[in-house]
Amino acid sequence: MSARALLHSFSPHFRPRISPPDFSVSKKSFGFSLPELKRREFLHFRVRLQSDEGCGVFRVSVRNSGRGGKVYADVKSEPYEISDTVPESVKFQDGLNDVVLSEGELESSAPWWEEFPKRWVIVILCFSAFLLCNMDRVNMSIAILPMSAEFNWNPATVGLIQSSFFWGYLLTQIAGGIWADTVGGKLVLGFGVVWWSIATALTPVAAKVGLPFLLFVRAFMGIGEGVAMPAMNNILSKWVPVSERSRSLALVYSGMYLGSVTGLAFSPFLIHQFGWPSVFYSFGSLGTVWFAVWLNKAYSSPLDDPQLRPEEKQLIFAHSVSKEPVKTIPWGLILSKAPVWALIVSHFCHNWGTFILLTWMPTYYNQVLKFNLTESGLLCVLPWLTMAFSANLGGWIADTLVSKGLSVTTVRKIMQTIGFLGPAFFLTQLSHVNSPAMAVLCMACSQVCFLVYDI
Repeated sequence: MSARALLHSFSPHFRPRISPPDFSVSKKSFGFSLPELKRREFLHFRVRLQSDEGCGVFRVSVRNSGRGGKVYADVKSEPYEISDTVPESVKFQDGLNDVVLSEGELESSAPWWEEFPKRWVIVILCFSAFLLCNMDRVNMSIAILPMSAEFNWNPATVGLIQSSFFWGYLLTQIAGGIWADTVGGKLVLGFGVVWWSIATALTPVAAKVGLPFLLFVRAFMGIGEGVAMPAMNNILSKWVPVSERSRSLALVYSGMYLGSVTGLAFSPFLIHQFGWPSVFYSFGSLGTVWFAVWLNKAYSSPLDDPQLRPEEKQLIFAHSVSKEPVKTIPWGLILSKAPVWALIVSHFCHNWGTFILLTWMPTYYNQVLKFNLTESGLLCVLPWLTMAFSANLGGWIADTLVSKGLSVTTVRKIMQTIGFLGPAFFLTQLSHVNSPAMAVLCMACSQVCFLVYDI
């Protein structure tokens, strides 16, 4: 039942000075939805219309015909009085509520969580997934210290265990992107979180069974985390307009940094209080909570979401680059392009530095700088905590530069230049500093520069 049709069906004396907003009976206006209305036999309410010449009140009686779910409305006028003021609103009254809907208030009457953009719900869920990703990844960096003492592992064995994660991680990078294009990013990212969460929880059991089993479980965990990045990129490319992409990616990547902060901060406490296995059990169990929310809220594409508001869907598609579904991958053509190899080499170098620091920083603090387990964990937090704040700042700067007229290519080159030259300078200074405080400062500065590579 359209209010526009109702308003314009009366005498011109009661038409508002402006064209009335087009809105329909909804749950937020009357306290019930149209399906609920169809189940009611009778409903009575009043509509008061005000214009320059007076105020008219009309009594509306709605009845359910019971045939085919149709609803009929009878409208009767009541005496009216002259009004000097003309509020630009339409007031609906029933026996329970008085709700005033004006043209500027139609979109603000719903609860804030219903008005929150769905694309940013997807971004926050991806942020949470990467938070868990790095929590489950860095806990071994702290737990390896008491584990190596308990199982009498030498440095070569410790290095083998730390690297076994990347055996599986390497296998699913490209495959994860192909799967996301085929079955959708929602399923692939959900699968990855469940997979690596199970592997995390199984780590203490595997370590006690034997070294080969531990290596297998760590590689098994890497398989799950390997699909996270390509699946996330697939989802955000469909949900986030180009003008918001840098800041959304910055927020998701800051989830990785905050995951490192959380894992490195809480792991020493859990180890001290409950023993090193508690780290893997507690962190691994969080994946089930995330997965339940993900299944309920996430969709691979705006086209798949039945609850997405039309205006947001229009915004997403109006500011996104439309692409045809990928059916065949032209590997020869892709690998023949120089920019592709430039990205491969730069990404290799970036990951080399990032993962070396992520994996070995606690050991460096413990064995070289002689910090204890708790100090190693807390000091490892500082670089990643700085990155979490700076990443979002970098994302906003990048989007601002693009909005000012700089090309996306130019902005990316600026960011990547800072992302490589900055860490190269600060990490080379580690061999020249003598105090632990300066070493931590160099680590933090190098990590701050690393972050802009991903923007």
